[in-house]
Amino acid sequence: MSELGLNSFIEVLEKEGELIRVEPFVNPNLEITEVIDRISKQSDGGKAILFENTGTDFPLLINALGSEKRIALAFGRNSISDLEKEIENLFVDLMQPKDTLWDKLKLLPKLNDVAKWMPRKIKGKGVCQEVVMDVPDLDKLPILKCWPADGGKFVTLPGVHTVDPETNTPNLGMYRMQVFEKNLTGMHWHKHKTGANHFEKYKKLGKKMPITVALGGDLIYTYAATAPMPENFDEYLLAGFLRKKPVKLVKCLTNDLYVPEDSDFVIEGYVDPAEELVWEGPFGDHTGFYSLADWYPKFHVTCITHKKNAVYPATIVGVPPMEDAYIGLATERIFLTPIRMSMVPELKDMILPVAGVAHNFTVVSIDKSYPGQAIKVMHSLWGAGQMMFNKVLIVVDNSVDIHDNKSLMKIFTENFDANYSIHFSKGPMDVLDHSSSKFAFGSKLGIDLTKPLPEEVDNENKLKLSTDKLNAEELKIIPELVNYKNLLAEISIPILLLNVKKDSDFDKQNILQKLKVLVGIEQFKMVFIFNEGINLNDFFTLIWLVGGNLEPNRDISVLSLENNKSIVFVDATFKTEKHDNFKRDWPNIVTMDAKNIKEIDEKWDDLGLGEFIKSPSLKFKSLVEGDGAVRE
Repeated sequence: MSELGLNSFIEVLEKEGELIRVEPFVNPNLEITEVIDRISKQSDGGKAILFENTGTDFPLLINALGSEKRIALAFGRNSISDLEKEIENLFVDLMQPKDTLWDKLKLLPKLNDVAKWMPRKIKGKGVCQEVVMDVPDLDKLPILKCWPADGGKFVTLPGVHTVDPETNTPNLGMYRMQVFEKNLTGMHWHKHKTGANHFEKYKKLGKKMPITVALGGDLIYTYAATAPMPENFDEYLLAGFLRKKPVKLVKCLTNDLYVPEDSDFVIEGYVDPAEELVWEGPFGDHTGFYSLADWYPKFHVTCITHKKNAVYPATIVGVPPMEDAYIGLATERIFLTPIRMSMVPELKDMILPVAGVAHNFTVVSIDKSYPGQAIKVMHSLWGAGQMMFNKVLIVVDNSVDIHDNKSLMKIFTENFDANYSIHFSKGPMDVLDHSSSKFAFGSKLGIDLTKPLPEEVDNENKLKLSTDKLNAEELKIIPELVNYKNLLAEISIPILLLNVKKDSDFDKQNILQKLKVLVGIEQFKMVFIFNEGINLNDFFTLIWLVGGNLEPNRDISVLSLENNKSIVFVDATFKTEKHDNFKRDWPNIVTMDAKNIKEIDEKWDDLGLGEFIKSPSLKFKSLVEGDGAVRE
């Protein structure tokens, strides 16, 4: 790919049949979101869209990384698996013991390659500085308001550059930016992020913190900004490895930071730690729920530059799947080998299911050789970088294909036992997790589905499925029950799904007691309850809701039955103070308003987007309470 960044990639996408140009005006205020929500939820991720008329001087590219093919194209590879193999070979070469002098000498070319990938600072100006705005004005960019209850417009793909004031180590992160004025935004970095760490250091020093935000350029920068890199590791070294050439950096005009010279836009400025924070949010987030408003630093814009033919890059997030799912897939494959070779040698494969929105679910396969090894792996991974945010970690044997849902269900049926399979822990949670009782801290669940060794289980108590069948009439003793689905009867998986009505008479303890005495309940291994109105046939949505609504210690109960048998009860409902003593605000599911759904319905044929796609928001409307970000 040439140094022209997004324009070059647009040419590649068009050549590969991966781009749709939309010529008519589509409003960045909600309308673009509604279009992309429909496009990106197609099974193949849909196409990238170039909105040529945004009401500004700049076109907008979105969903550019929203498929496996486009991710591979952005990386300059035929497939993500090609890249995974490259990384594995590199780590093998660099980390395996070298027995002879010749073995060590053979490593030198590899080390030379690494040196060639280091970012390089160049003199003079870059193409990103071809145009300097007389007065920096963010309103001149087609910045999106993504969802109806959002606090305003948000920059959604910013490459945020900061420097550690003590070590002078640079960092590239991605933190959303809410626009408050033409030269003022929020800087939404979470407490666990490097940018926030740098901010605290500047605060102690009593100094203003220089920040520069780069938009566009080579999309490899966008990926590097999201990658879970080790602390103090230069993200542009990763970008150089992925691109097999160094990133060229140019000095900013109003501060001493450096950014890629081929960026489309550069927004320079600072954060003053002495200033009061700003109330930022809400924002329709990648969890599929609104992240609620909170206090964050103010980012003051001092300069905006851009290329002459600049393209504004954007993404939207919300109920999965969306573009971020494919970025997560790349991360899953790229970082598997480093985790295995540096920390968890028994790790064979790992997936981050899309319904788990990156941090709610992880499934790993291991080469198990001793008792308790699965538990050891759980705690190793929970201590590994951003894996500390994982909520539910499932471990299976290496013989299981974790990419095949049928294989996973089969091994669950064979190996899950409430008496030995579940393990609870506590630790940091993602700031966006709304279900934990405490902000950014909560419980975790490990599920051991490996074949148990004799030391791990009392064979006398091992759960065996009962031959008694559940009589549907028996379920009527649960007054809150609205609907049910018996997966054992339908697809031979010992799980019972229930819809319940959480009205004034709702009592979870009463449901538990009723379940324990049901004839045939012992044939199940797990029982899940969901709110009324949730489609029990939509397994993707059910998994997403379990991950989003679950606080393991609070919402999982082990019901002891007769004959030393047990089943696991999982409460996947929305939590309230009345029913669950939940003290925090519970966010609404992210959905589009009726007005914009109707407008895009009417415009669809004129936009040249192909066969009509109905709004994904429609199936969630019945689950939304109130018009705001908080569930009323």
